[in-house]
Amino acid sequence: MSDINLEPALFGPSDFRFGEVSSLTTFRDSASSVPSLGPLAAFTGTFHGSGFNTIFRPDLGSPTKLPVPVSGSDNLLELNLTRETLSFSRSLGSVPNRGEVMPDIFLNGVPYLQVITDVTVPRQPVGIHFEPGLWMAIPATTDPREGPTVTRMASIPHGTTIEAQGTSSIIDGKPDIAAVNITPFTIGQPNNKVQFPSQIASDKDTARIPQDLTSFVEAGTITQAMLDDPNTFLRNHIASQTITSTTVIVIATHPAAPLFGGGTQNIAFLRGNPTASEPNADAVRMQAVFWIETVEFTIEVPIFEPGQPPLIIPANTGAAGQPVPEFSVNPPVAIKAPRSIKVKATQIQYSQQVLLNFNALTWPHVSVATLVPASPLPVPASAFA
Repeated sequence: MSDINLEPALFGPSDFRFGEVSSLTTFRDSASSVPSLGPLAAFTGTFHGSGFNTIFRPDLGSPTKLPVPVSGSDNLLELNLTRETLSFSRSLGSVPNRGEVMPDIFLNGVPYLQVITDVTVPRQPVGIHFEPGLWMAIPATTDPREGPTVTRMASIPHGTTIEAQGTSSIIDGKPDIAAVNITPFTIGQPNNKVQFPSQIASDKDTARIPQDLTSFVEAGTITQAMLDDPNTFLRNHIASQTITSTTVIVIATHPAAPLFGGGTQNIAFLRGNPTASEPNADAVRMQAVFWIETVEFTIEVPIFEPGQPPLIIPANTGAAGQPVPEFSVNPPVAIKAPRSIKVKATQIQYSQQVLLNFNALTWPHVSVATLVPASPLPVPASAFA
């Protein structure tokens, strides 16, 4: 991941802090009243990593030129091996929401910027996603009667905005990552699935990018298992990792009761007409799961004398191509012989599904990724005790 050039994003003025406008003319210190970020406290700094994206695209009005022409297809399945940067700004502080039915509540949140590049052909990187947004922590409320929740507000350049709300929980060890299916289905009938030849990895002349997956299957980078279930990418990554705890965040634009609220909005082109009965590609729903994992790594510290410049040591995670956290090591004592120590890092995994409506079908658009801190993490002196 060393070829990623990171730039600051979405940083406001250094003295900007959300807060309640005072009705008093005397100074008051409101620093102690900043609401908790809850599970969003882990969203700090910049993360980067790799992922896998699948999307069925309309392909009738402007058919894509493929190496082997495919006649009669009205859709195309695009597969992307991705490189991603997810940058978080500092928290907003106390964001007041005025209440009429119940007293005011105060939110806190973290601005973010997500940038995703297609690297299926490494020498031809192409930007495919740019998303500024906000993660917000919402306290428990009585009207409506809901416990603490989080919400993600996002803007997508294709002409869609989303508001997705949900809950979080903490579990010991690794997450249980359920399967996700990309097979389209009749609008309003999720059990009436319609399979397409492009979902078969061995088919070399179907409406798909890349069309011939032979080299990817041989390399293990795009497999039939990943087409059947893109979350295979996530499970494979953590299979050999030691994960001590996981914070699970589940959000949706149409969350299950008793939660409500949220939704998606699309520009006219995507909706097709005022009732969206003839859409070009109408994004109707989004749901996502984020796993914030605490991963324990072992790193090998070479011979070192105090006073030397700190060492930058990457974690040893196994499979080639996986995102690897780096650690800044500055032992307070002399290391006379190479020594193994255990260190921990935050790792973010997510699986997101957007449902697109066009041509009488609902087409699941699934994106997954594994992200690690982009900057070296300082190893505390206690690690050498």
